[in-house]
Order: sequence, then structure tokens, then C-alpha cells
Amino acid sequence: MKEINDLNLPEDVKYTKDHEWAKLEQDTVTIGINDYAQDQLGEIVFVELPEVGDSFAAEDEFGSVESVKAVSEMYMPIAGEVLAVNENLEDAPELVNEDCYQGGWIIKIKSSDPTEMDGLMDKAAYLEMLKG
Repeated sequence: MKEINDLNLPEDVKYTKDHEWAKLEQDTVTIGINDYAQDQLGEIVFVELPEVGDSFAAEDEFGSVESVKAVSEMYMPIAGEVLAVNENLEDAPELVNEDCYQGGWIIKIKSSDPTEMDGLMDKAAYLEMLKG
């Protein structure tokens, strides 16, 4: 397990209390689980993905990540419609462990309300939450 100060937590993404990350680029939001989550789960062996076209409200469960230790649900940081899923994870779920922000992203959505991003935590707030 990594120490909190060793976690890879980019400044250009927002974080949730459930350890997802979200990055807004134009009108698309890329979502995944963050470095803390993948580190706690250990070796990821399966990722359950939603279907393209599915719509979810903020905090709805949209899939799950299975590791050798546990199954963990993933929750929507903000509301939106799924535009793309990372199909590479079907054959290589370990991409989430290797690079959770680039090759290991989970879904891309079209946000119903991009201002919901303002309610998510920045890196500093997320680190404070982790430290308790």
C-alpha cells in the first residue's frame, strides 16, 4: 500500500468521496477510479462497464471493479450519458492498476450539467479527506 504522499493525484482532475476521478474536456467528462482506489483494491481482474447510451444521475452506481481482494462499485461523479467505455479493459483490466488516469480510464460521458463538476473535490480537498 502506498503512503498518502506517494499517491498519483493529478491537479487537473476532480475527485469524489468514493474515490472516482472526473476530468472535463470541452463537453466530455472522462471518469475512472483514482490511484488511491486502485492501490487499495490491489490487482484488478475484471471491470464491469455500462453500455454506451446509458444515462445516470450523480452518485448512481454505473459499474464495478473486481480485484483479487474485493468487488467495489463505481459511482457517477456527475450526471450524464455514456458516450464511450474503455473496451481495452475487457481484455486488460490491469490497465487500471498500471495507469488509472490515461490507459485505465473507465467511461466518457456527456454531462447533463457541467456545473456539477464544481461540487467535486480538488486534489487538496481530496487529500484532506483521506487524512481524516
